[in-house]
Amino acid sequence: MKNFTRRHLAGGALGAAAAVAAPSVARAQAKRWRMVTSWPKRLPGPGMSAERIAERISAMSGGRLQITVHAAGEVVPAFEVLDAVGGGVVEMGHTAAFYWQGKQPAAAFYTTVPFGLTPAEHVAWVEAGGGQALWDELYAPFGVKPFMGGNTGVCMGGWFRTTLKGLADLRGIKIRSLGLGGEVYRRLGATPQTTAPGEILTSLQSGVLDGAEFVGPGTDIALGLYRVAPHYYGPGFNKPNGTGECLVSLAAWTGLEPDLRAIVAHACAAEATFALSEMERLNAEALAALIERHKVKLETFPDEIVAAARGQAVDILAEVAARNPLAKKVHDSYTAFRDRVAGWSRVSIRAVLEARGA
Repeated sequence: MKNFTRRHLAGGALGAAAAVAAPSVARAQAKRWRMVTSWPKRLPGPGMSAERIAERISAMSGGRLQITVHAAGEVVPAFEVLDAVGGGVVEMGHTAAFYWQGKQPAAAFYTTVPFGLTPAEHVAWVEAGGGQALWDELYAPFGVKPFMGGNTGVCMGGWFRTTLKGLADLRGIKIRSLGLGGEVYRRLGATPQTTAPGEILTSLQSGVLDGAEFVGPGTDIALGLYRVAPHYYGPGFNKPNGTGECLVSLAAWTGLEPDLRAIVAHACAAEATFALSEMERLNAEALAALIERHKVKLETFPDEIVAAARGQAVDILAEVAARNPLAKKVHDSYTAFRDRVAGWSRVSIRAVLEARGA
C-alpha cells in the first residue's frame, strides 16, 4: 500500500511539475516579432489597430507568437515600413498602402481612391470581390504578405486656415495630402506635400503647410490640427475610405506553423471589423467636441471644387491603369466592383440615410 501511495504521489508531483513547466517551455519557445508602424504611438485609429492586432495574436496563440509594436521613428521612419518588412529588418508592419504608390501605382486602391468605394464596399471587394488575390500578387515582389489591418472609416476633405469659396482659393496653397487624392489637389492648383502624421501639426504651425488632410475627427483631434486650421471641410471625396494595412514578411510568413498563420490572418480580419465600429463612435464623439468645445467651423466644399475634382479623378484612375499590366488588373477589378455595387448602395444605405433624415 505504501509503495502504491508513493508511486501515485510521485506521479502526481511529476504531473503537476509538468503542468507548471509547460507554460514556461511555451514562453521559452515563443517567436518574438517586431511590428513597425507609420503612426505616432497609440494614435487613436490606426495606431491602436496595430496594438490590438499584436494583442490578439499573442492571446490567440497562447503566447507562442508575441509582437512588439514600434511607433514611427523608433526603428524606421513612417514611410519606410514596406522596405523594413520586405527587407527582413522586422517581421511585421502597420501602415497605409497608398504610401507606396511611387513603387507600385495600384497600391493606392488598397487604401482609398477619390470618389471610390466606401468602407463597407471596400471590405467587400477585398474579401469577396477578388481584391485580396490581386493584393497578394501586387506585393509579392516586395517580399510581403498584405492584410487589411483596420479602417478609419469615411475620411474628411481637410483642414484649412481660411474658407474656400471656389477653385481659385486652392491655387498655390500647400496641403498635406497623399495618395491619388493628393494628385487631385495638385491638378486643382494646390501643392500637395508628403508629411508624416507626427509632423503635420508642426508643419502647419511653422507655415510649411497651409492645410492638411489626414483621417477623420476621431484621429485628427488627437493631432491637434484644429488649433491652427479651424476650417474643417467635407465631403472627403479625396478619401471616401480609410483601410489600414498589416504587412508580414513573406519569409517570416512561410516559416510560421499553419495554425499561427491562421491566427495572424484572423487577428487582422477581426481588427478590420472592430476598427470600423470603433471609429464610427470616435468620429461622432470627436466631431461634436471639435464643433462645441473647440469652435471648429464645419464647412462644405463648393460645388465647383467637387465637380472639378470628380473630373480629374476619372483621368487619374485611367492613367494609373495604363502604368503597367498589374495596375490595370487591379483598376479593372476595383472599378467593376464599384459599378456593380453602386445600384445597391443607392437603394440601401443612401436611401435609408435620406429616409431617416440623416
